[in-house]
Amino acid sequence: MSKIKPRTFKGARDFLPEDMLHRERILQVMRDIFKKYGFDPVETPAIEYLDVLTGKYGEEADRLIYRLNYKNGTKDEAALHYDLTVPFSRMVAMHPELNLPFRRYQMQPVWRADRPQPHQGRFREFYQCDVDCIGTDSMIVDAELIAITHEILSVLKIPGFLIKINNRKILNGISEYIGAGDQFSDIYTSIDKLDKVTWTEVEAELKEKKVPSSAIEKLHSLISKELTLDALKNELKNIEIAQHGIKEVEEVISYLKILNVPESHYKFDVSLARGLDYYTGTIVETKLPAYPHIGSLNGGGRYNGLIASFGGKDTPAVGISMGLDRIFTAMQQLNLIEEVKTATKVLVGNFGKETLEASLKLVAYLRANNINTEFYPEDAKLKKQFSYCDKKNIPYMCIIGESELQENKISLKKMKDSTQVSLSLEDIAAAIL
Repeated sequence: MSKIKPRTFKGARDFLPEDMLHRERILQVMRDIFKKYGFDPVETPAIEYLDVLTGKYGEEADRLIYRLNYKNGTKDEAALHYDLTVPFSRMVAMHPELNLPFRRYQMQPVWRADRPQPHQGRFREFYQCDVDCIGTDSMIVDAELIAITHEILSVLKIPGFLIKINNRKILNGISEYIGAGDQFSDIYTSIDKLDKVTWTEVEAELKEKKVPSSAIEKLHSLISKELTLDALKNELKNIEIAQHGIKEVEEVISYLKILNVPESHYKFDVSLARGLDYYTGTIVETKLPAYPHIGSLNGGGRYNGLIASFGGKDTPAVGISMGLDRIFTAMQQLNLIEEVKTATKVLVGNFGKETLEASLKLVAYLRANNINTEFYPEDAKLKKQFSYCDKKNIPYMCIIGESELQENKISLKKMKDSTQVSLSLEDIAAAIL
């Protein structure tokens, strides 16, 4: 057999324990908070029929879908899912028996044929952690999702995050206001890039899309003013859909105040667009203003028409997605990741046949007391076992040698400061905990 050079696919990664332990902790924080707000878990297949995925995100996003080389040109064409929202909407359409309103969370990898940018936490395979509610138009749920975002990032101690809030109805109204109402999709997909590129580049893209120069100038004038909701309400006073969107944003913000979400952590931003086609109302995105290169930590919004596109009932829906990889990358760059190499709390040494039974009984006892315990599998020199324990950053090592066996004691060494005590079996668990 010929040798193959070991390598990972571009934009995909291996994770060693020192990364996985932190990622698991972040996922657990999210999972606990999702459940606290009344959301239950679901899972959908990684593979979907191609026609289930395409036509929901927009032309640019559709090009990033990972198509599988499987029965091309037939009704069975397949692809890896691009996000979790469209597969979830397909699932809801297939299960009309769901009790509404239905709250779900979902944590799975997704795939996009995008250009990897590791310093931004952008990869081709990455984890999305979605939380959605279907079956209600209440803006209370929109506010709860923002409160969830705030709580997760606060628990993870991420400083200076800002949750931006807008509404697609406002953007549709702006398109009408500037005289380009039939091009609103072109407009929001372009201005969605303003956090990554300059206005000059966005302007050039809008011109390529044949948006009239007068409309582009009017758009720039409007979004560059960073208008408050009251000022925008006056500016767009004759645009009914925009007024409806403004009212919804005001309602969401009123609930955020009741839910005790600090005003310093959210703001209305008229330039926030979200590039995907399926959004219909509230849209949100979380940034780190002091670290603009990292990109958004989460995003989402209302997608009231998506479930009906699969033949289901016209069901209102709203959700957000927390980006595990973006959050993990941000925490690394903000030095919020402590060095951890293992979840093991104690290593029990192996000192030969004479003490093997006693050592294994200790291992069983510690595990029965919910202490993460590893047994060194080989009868090796003490120095080698100490070195292994130290390199793996295991906090404690238990030693049962001949003298310990005779005295019915266990030597417990604290690796950090090399202190050592002799304890009975009954006292050992309490000393480690």
